[in-house]
Amino acid sequence: MKKIGIIGGLGPEATIDYYKEIINAFKTESGDLNYPEIIVYSVNMSEFIGLMRLKEYELATIYLSERIESLNRAGAEFAVLSANTPHQLFDQLREKSTIPLISIVEATCVKAKVKGLKRPGLFGTEFTMNASFFHDVFKKEGIEVIMPDKEDKELINYKLFSEIELGIFTDDTRELLIGIIEKMVREQHIDSLILGCTEFPLILEKETYAGIPVLNTTKIHVESIVKFCKGEE
Repeated sequence: MKKIGIIGGLGPEATIDYYKEIINAFKTESGDLNYPEIIVYSVNMSEFIGLMRLKEYELATIYLSERIESLNRAGAEFAVLSANTPHQLFDQLREKSTIPLISIVEATCVKAKVKGLKRPGLFGTEFTMNASFFHDVFKKEGIEVIMPDKEDKELINYKLFSEIELGIFTDDTRELLIGIIEKMVREQHIDSLILGCTEFPLILEKETYAGIPVLNTTKIHVESIVKFCKGEE
C-alpha cells in the first residue's frame, strides 16, 4: 500500500472524518488490522483563509505547497487536500508537487458522470461558490454546476464559519440548509447537490434531500484515495 499524506485542518472536523472513513474502508471481517500508513499535516486554518480572503493566491499556493512537500519528506507517496476550498489552487499545487495529488473535484465529477447527472447544485464556502473551479472541471463533461442565489450563498457561508466549521450542528441550521435545497430544486431545477465543503456531510447525513441525490465529496474523495493507496488507479 502507498503511504497517504493528508493536508488537514481545513477544518479539523472534516480531517477527523477523512481519517475515520479511510480506516473504515480497510476494515475486514477477518479483523487483520491491515491499515494504511497515514501522515496528516494539520495546517493553520485562519492563516490560509486569511490569505484567500485577501486574494493572495500565490502566497496561499506557496503555503500549501510547502506543507505538501513536508508530507513528501515524511514519507507520503501521494497527497490529498481534505477540503474543497483549496482546490481553487489545485492546478498550481499539482504542478509544484513532487508527489501525485488526488483531486476532490475531479473525483466528484467522475461520480456525477457515472450517475448521469446534468445539473447539480453546489453548496460550499464563499470561495468555492464564487470561484469557477467546480464549473470548469464539470463543464468539460457537459455538466452544468448551479450556484445558490446571492442571499443564500451568504447565509450558507455564514453558517459554515460561525457553526459548522466549529463542530456545531443544530437542527435549525439543518432545516435552513434543506430549505435552500428545496428552493433550488423548485426554482433552478437542480437534479442533485454537491456538498462542496467537507464539513457538510457532518450535518447533511442523508443520501437524498428534496427528492434529489447528494454527492458527498468526502466519501467520494476517500473512495479515490483508497483505490490509489491500493494501486487500483
